[in-house]
Amino acid sequence: MERKALGKGLGALIPDQISTGEPGRRKEEIIYVQTGQIKPNPFQPREDFDQGSIDELAQSIKEKGVIQPLLVRRRGDAYELIAGERRFRASSMLGVKEIPVIVRDAGDQDSLELALIENIQREGLNPIEEAHAYQHLIDKFNVTQEKISEVLGKSRAAVANTLRLLKLPHEVQEEMKRGRISFAHGRALLEVEDANHQRKFVQDIISRGLSVRELESLIKSSRPKPVKRKIGQGQREPLVAILEEQLQQALATKVRISKRKKRGHISIEFYSQEDLERIINVIKGGSK
Repeated sequence: MERKALGKGLGALIPDQISTGEPGRRKEEIIYVQTGQIKPNPFQPREDFDQGSIDELAQSIKEKGVIQPLLVRRRGDAYELIAGERRFRASSMLGVKEIPVIVRDAGDQDSLELALIENIQREGLNPIEEAHAYQHLIDKFNVTQEKISEVLGKSRAAVANTLRLLKLPHEVQEEMKRGRISFAHGRALLEVEDANHQRKFVQDIISRGLSVRELESLIKSSRPKPVKRKIGQGQREPLVAILEEQLQQALATKVRISKRKKRGHISIEFYSQEDLERIINVIKGGSK
């Protein structure tokens, strides 16, 4: 039978696999196993677990039991968790002896991908964990940004912007993981080139409670004022701004056109080798 996917569109990323010599795969069934037989997932992408959230889930399990089975794979006489870490932790905390599971024949790649996609699709990861999840899929298994965006229902630009957060200083990423600054704050900070200035703006966000719009205004006001040029020297034509916008939409990345009289140059940003190859493919006439 057709392999069950964990969440919307997962089959588009992880194709069906048949590990036995049988012409088809048997339907996966829910079984109950001893909680002590389940080992944590070594590929778990989530770095931080909110104890308050687990406490709430434990209360729900105490009242209604574990409604959704965990996804596991066999490891000798035990089982290794693939998806359902929070349910597993909450059940263990309550001392639940048996827990429902679905046993799947999965290799390391499947285990990692399933864990990553489950967390991403459930919106349970903070922006930095999500960025690391995307990067894992790209680096370890050559999954493209286009494929990630297709499976998750996100735009390719949204995936690229999330990956760009990994360019921020470690301290800034940590504040984002703690929830003290938002994804939108982080995206605005990427417009600041100096890492020390980025750290300073983060302190302003936290101490002054700056909104994203206030942060953008502060960043803009802190930039050196451009030297005034004589009329006709370096003025941007309206058509140039329009062409920049059109190129940015076509290439799904930041584009800058510098024009002087009849000459000039075009600057196109890319954020990884895979992103560069994608842009070149678009320019050559291929698909995005």
